[in-house]
Amino acid sequence: MPVTDFLVRNAEKYGNETALIELNPEQKDTRRVTWKEYSLIQPSTEASYRREITWHVFNEKANRMANMLLSRGIKKGDKVAILMMNCLEWLPIYFGILKTGAIAVPFNFRYSSDEIKYCADLAEVDILLFGPEFIGRIESIADSISKNRLLIYVGEGCPTFAESYRELVADCSSVAPDIKITDDDFAAIYFSSGTTGFPKAILHKHRSLMHAAIVEQKHHSTSRDDCFLCIPPLYHTGAKMHWMGSLVAGSKAVLLRGTKPQYILDAVSKEHCTIVWLLVPWAQDILDALDRGDLKISDFALSQWRLMHIGAQPVPPSLIKHWRDYFPNHQYDTNYGLSESIGPGCVHLGVENIHKVGAIGVPGFGWECKIVDDSGNPVKQGECGELCVKGPGVMECYYNNPEATAEVLKDGWLYTGDVAKQDDDGFIFLVDRKKDVIVSGGENLYPVEIENFIRKFDKVNDVAVIGLPDRRQGEIAGAIISIKPGMTCTEEEMNEYCLGLPRYKRPRKIIFAEVPRNPTGKIEKPLLRKTYGKEHLVAYENEG
Repeated sequence: MPVTDFLVRNAEKYGNETALIELNPEQKDTRRVTWKEYSLIQPSTEASYRREITWHVFNEKANRMANMLLSRGIKKGDKVAILMMNCLEWLPIYFGILKTGAIAVPFNFRYSSDEIKYCADLAEVDILLFGPEFIGRIESIADSISKNRLLIYVGEGCPTFAESYRELVADCSSVAPDIKITDDDFAAIYFSSGTTGFPKAILHKHRSLMHAAIVEQKHHSTSRDDCFLCIPPLYHTGAKMHWMGSLVAGSKAVLLRGTKPQYILDAVSKEHCTIVWLLVPWAQDILDALDRGDLKISDFALSQWRLMHIGAQPVPPSLIKHWRDYFPNHQYDTNYGLSESIGPGCVHLGVENIHKVGAIGVPGFGWECKIVDDSGNPVKQGECGELCVKGPGVMECYYNNPEATAEVLKDGWLYTGDVAKQDDDGFIFLVDRKKDVIVSGGENLYPVEIENFIRKFDKVNDVAVIGLPDRRQGEIAGAIISIKPGMTCTEEEMNEYCLGLPRYKRPRKIIFAEVPRNPTGKIEKPLLRKTYGKEHLVAYENEG
């Protein structure tokens, strides 16, 4: 059964109920005319941008999209890419692609022109839909990228090198196309984070999408009464698969553009959100704003907010402890996953296990896990090894890359590249990425452990620990530290605080700077190594 069947069911059973709401607090709503399909009240020019659609309209728009693609010759197995910021059109376009039997290919909105072309060529994309934010990037490669594919523009004022989405779908039928889709049909290509060069294309079947949807609904007991606040980008498996819990439940969701604490709490308050998925930086920003008194909980209607969960990166236990100071009644959960495992949920803490904060959890619904050594043999309980997962959400392959596929897929197991360990109760703790481990004087240093310690210092806003080249030790730990606004900190202060670490784990280099993170909240350590590793190498070579 494909996930598109859930959309059809929701349109039939809950057709007049709200499915999706788009909020953009940074954009003023200047529309003069109410769009019939959105059933909007005429907004004032001072209001922030807000649109909504019902399940019936969602399904109709997906059908129009599907029929438009079919009219342009798209068939099963063809690839249709989406390069758009989160908006109300995103998910109907995605589901329209799936309804044709074609493969949906979401693009990272941070891609440069060269990366857009690279990924379009790698995935053998036939059509690329793009939003207004990307006109410049697409225009610079339009001559080369449009030779073998159609460019479709989603927005007002279509550029001359593309065709207009609105005009193309306007006269298309809103009746679903008669195309049979099975679990074994290919559904989507997602891209890796590209930490080792250009991204790899990750191919999934419909079975993966369905499993992710069921897993999310079960893990968080999403019901018809819930309202999910989605902030991360929909191109990423994490955001979309968390939203699919709402799809299964037939409940509404809010797409929020903007990550400021005020925007998040406003959205929860005004839209009566009950489930919110945050990334570590956003949760920390909310806590900092509350600590400073910039925001007051009493100014918002938050009593209905039942669940806060975090994924995409290790979660400092100190953050959750502080969160509970402000929100003692919140359920808390964390999920672990990769795009290769169709996003979150292959490892899952569970709201009943808040006493295990710091762990990523136990195998998720329908998943198996094991931790192995470099030879692929299971390690002893409590020892570190590579985390491997197995289940219906494992990717089919890296598209057009059999060598890379063979490195990570072995006997049905996905080798994640993450170092983990398991406690006596069976809970899995993420230690670090294998490639991020620092080997210093023969000792393995795990940056996440050092980062968690440094984050407890009350002046620290964010921190990243990387390996820096060293003649004597091979590598030393360097800490890039972002200090909270309005505070100051010296290297001497930080070194004194780090005396609380074992000697071999203490950072040997302190760098005060911003910590770059990608749209899903992961620290961009390759960028930090490129920036500070080279500087450090030059510095000590000059000293020598």
